[in-house]
Amino acid sequence: MGPLTLFTALVLSLCCHFQCASAWTVNNFLMTGPKAFLTYASSVQVGARSGIQECKHQFRWERWNCPESTLQLSTHNGLRSATRETSFVHAISAAGVMYTLTKNCSMGDFDNCGCDDSRIGQTGGSGWIWGGCSDNVALGEKISKQFVDALEDGHDSRAAVNLHNNEAGRLAVKATMRKACKCHGVSGSCSIQTCWMQLAEFREVGNYLKMKHEQAKKLEMDKKPARAGNSADTRGAIAHAFRGIPQTELVYLEDSPDYCVKNQSVGFQGTEGRECLKGDKNMSQWEKKSCRRLCYECGLRVVEKRVEVVSSCNCKFYWCCTVKCEKCTQVVTKYYCTRYTTGRKPHNQTKRRHRLRRGRL
Repeated sequence: MGPLTLFTALVLSLCCHFQCASAWTVNNFLMTGPKAFLTYASSVQVGARSGIQECKHQFRWERWNCPESTLQLSTHNGLRSATRETSFVHAISAAGVMYTLTKNCSMGDFDNCGCDDSRIGQTGGSGWIWGGCSDNVALGEKISKQFVDALEDGHDSRAAVNLHNNEAGRLAVKATMRKACKCHGVSGSCSIQTCWMQLAEFREVGNYLKMKHEQAKKLEMDKKPARAGNSADTRGAIAHAFRGIPQTELVYLEDSPDYCVKNQSVGFQGTEGRECLKGDKNMSQWEKKSCRRLCYECGLRVVEKRVEVVSSCNCKFYWCCTVKCEKCTQVVTKYYCTRYTTGRKPHNQTKRRHRLRRGRL
């Protein structure tokens, strides 16, 4: 059987949890069966996909840019990768599933699930009480734990790391929630407010986890007992490695490979041919440095290309109710990483390359 994509694996874990017939395919499962199964399966899949799309957004100008080929939940030589980057993939995927399920719950898409009204009427602070419709993260968290965590059936250090990062992703959803309030009182005096908790935009969850990725902690473990299975030595080594690490932090086991170069074993194509950004004063500092990060520091040069971009333009609204647009072609300048044609890199780029090879990414 080929490697499972994240989406397929999540849906299969959901199906197995509800004891679906083994002969069912994923498509059959999504198209038939009890309504509750269909609803959860669709939400789990949408949530996982939103997590991966956010991953692509957060890393779009990084050397590792969340490529599809590295998002397969398979093994390589019997060992799963547990790098800083995969810690983010696990966290943002678990967060995406929890986020989507929570949204659907609050919108009444699930039977017997709606707003979190457990604190309505209680005093929350000076001048305000709990009310409104708080997003019900409890159900989203529960289902995410059941089905995302079910993908980890081992008891080794990698399973422990993945489960830890899954939980860090779910905690990120909670950490980014915000309080919204509505004023009440005579003539808008706002003498009392009712407040509720609501999910932030998922982009904020992604930003939060990107920061956690940059601060991720490497676990130092004795590799022999750590891979030995569910033994007392293994459990002890794992417990010792995790000692003092908050559940909100991302963790990893292995140093990242050199993402500058093509690496077939991990399914990465390198940065040659990648686009970078130059010249726009509205760009962030991180975007402005993308050519240096993707090209120059990887021993590549930047080439300028004029390309045609087709987009919708001159859109008009017609009563009722259509919008019709024309197709406009615009020539824009784009920048790409490419090899030096002479076969030799400038001296300063060679030194940068040596630093990269020593792990200073």
